[in-house]
This record gives sequence, C-alpha cells and structure tokens, in this order.
Amino acid sequence: MRIVLLLSLLFASVSAFVTGGSAFVGRSLTASQPSSSSAAPSQLQMISHRHGFNKLGKPADQRKALLRALTTEVIRHGRIKTTLIRAKTVRKHVDHMIELGKRGDLHARRQAMGWIYDKQLVHALFENAPDRYAGTSGGYTRVLRTVARRGDNAKMAILELV
Repeated sequence: MRIVLLLSLLFASVSAFVTGGSAFVGRSLTASQPSSSSAAPSQLQMISHRHGFNKLGKPADQRKALLRALTTEVIRHGRIKTTLIRAKTVRKHVDHMIELGKRGDLHARRQAMGWIYDKQLVHALFENAPDRYAGTSGGYTRVLRTVARRGDNAKMAILELV
C-alpha cells in the first residue's frame, strides 16, 4: 500500500512540471545557417569540464622534461618515432614553437629558449620558420600511425614536420 501511495505522489509531482504537450519550455538549441546579408548569430559554445591533458604516466617535472626533449628532437630532426599518445601531446608544443619562430620578436625568442634545450636550434628555427611556414596558419606537424611496438604492443606513431 505504501508503494502505491509513494508512486502516485511521485507521478503527481512530476506531472505538475509538465505543461501542455512538451516538458521542455526553454529555448531550443538548433543552429541556423547565417545569411550573408545579416550579422552572424551567436553560436553555442560548450565547455568541456574535467577534460584535462594527457599525464603520460609521469609526475609533472618528468612530463615537462619529456615534452621539452621530444619538442627539441622534432625540431632538430624533422621526424621522430614515439608512442601515439606522446606524439599527439607533443604536437601542440611543436606547433607553438613554430608559431613563436614565425613571430620572431625578442619575447618569442626568449620563450622558445626557455622551452627548447638547444640554443643554436632556436636560432635556426627563428631563421627558417618565417620562410618555410609563411603561408600556413597552423597544422605544422603530422602524426602518422605505424605498427604496434613489440614487447608491450603500444601504439606507435611518427611525428613529423609538414
């Protein structure tokens, strides 16, 4: 008897919030196509909460040292072979260093010196990046998947400069 009474109260309280044929009374989130003559409408921006970054199974100091070393080697050799997760993570830092090289001012040079281990490599990057990537505004690296590593079957990839 108590269960029937509890269920009837539950349904009565839920039905109090439903008005008309639809339970939703707010504004819909459908995106409309902007026309060329009118101003573009505001677009829905979703926030990705609790989506951090790849920790690579290392403490913060070791992770930073690994990313700095991989960034330095990609810029030095143009191509490295590493695990897929590391390649995807270091791609962001390599693109940032190339953006600094394209910018070319003193502050950008000092920022690159603080991240890349080799001073001569920074000078070479700042000499060659503006010419090599003049027409490109991003996407300076490419991740190519390769066969899995023997032993632990880790997904491997080649990270190369475009």
